[in-house]
Amino acid sequence: MSNFKIEDDNERNVEKFSAIFKALSNPNRLKILLELSNCSVTGGFLSTTIDQVKNCQQDFAKHMGLAPSTISHHFKELRQAGLIRIKREGKSVIVSVDNDVLESIKKLF
Repeated sequence: MSNFKIEDDNERNVEKFSAIFKALSNPNRLKILLELSNCSVTGGFLSTTIDQVKNCQQDFAKHMGLAPSTISHHFKELRQAGLIRIKREGKSVIVSVDNDVLESIKKLF
């Protein structure tokens, strides 16, 4: 029998990491996250217009052989898992990879 005990804070972390790993268990979402990580500008932010985000999703769709609506769903799943942030500012959209979450994953291991 293991002496492993989950404290209250650790229980929340387990749930958080479980959601993250569930999102990343889909190879297409992992590819999208890696691609966004590689193309983000300084500070981890990519500022673009709503039309450019749609074009970006269409580019991902073509590159990955998926429907644009599927890519949109993957963006939503990554956002809900806390891996990316999508914020609208007027006619622009700021998409960013949450580097703090990536660091916490690194620290987990």
